[in-house]
Amino acid sequence: MVVASETVILPRRGFRIDPGKALPLGLACWAGFALVAWAVRTGHAATIDQLGLLFWRDATLAPSGPKWLLEAVRDVTGLGGVLLRNLFGLAAIAALLFLRLRREAVLFALTVASGWLVNSLVKHLVGRARPEIVPHLTEAGGNSFPSGHSFNSAAVYIAMALAFAALSSRAAVRHTVIGAALVVSLAIAWTRVWLGVHWPTDVIAGWLGGTGWAFLASAVLYRPAKAAADAG
Repeated sequence: MVVASETVILPRRGFRIDPGKALPLGLACWAGFALVAWAVRTGHAATIDQLGLLFWRDATLAPSGPKWLLEAVRDVTGLGGVLLRNLFGLAAIAALLFLRLRREAVLFALTVASGWLVNSLVKHLVGRARPEIVPHLTEAGGNSFPSGHSFNSAAVYIAMALAFAALSSRAAVRHTVIGAALVVSLAIAWTRVWLGVHWPTDVIAGWLGGTGWAFLASAVLYRPAKAAADAG
């Protein structure tokens, strides 16, 4: 006897993330980013940065804990690196196109590309040096503020979550997918301080900026993405 397989019916077009919620959330994140940037520029963040960077370290200023924890932290930070981040991003675009969600694929690509440009511009304008008071446990170059790992991983993974959350009309499903991306991006941001290559305010600002950009782009770039997808 042959049993018919279950059929999954996907929407012809993804459900739109509510811009009335995404836009205020994005603006709130960028307000937090501006506050952190002000604190850094005026020197008000110096004490917090030093205490945060020196927290939970031994006499050699290396992070306390077993060796396996260091390897685990390096694995997590790798998720925000250029190679893995871009591989996951390309895989997401391919999956969205395979599902015939052209609008979501274009919106995701626009969000990631524009977010990278914004982060690079801010890094150049601020020009903050990386911390040198603790050992660097991974390779890192360029300016320190905001953390590129934190900004770009938040922008990529949260924008990815927003794209795939659009497959469901159920709020619980959307919140779960987006919440998972928030947790992953926060974990990546924390590893940069633990590995000694960023000040705490670098990663706070980077995460707020990347998160804010993902939500802002969801609202602001929706129409250009829709027009590009429809034209294609």
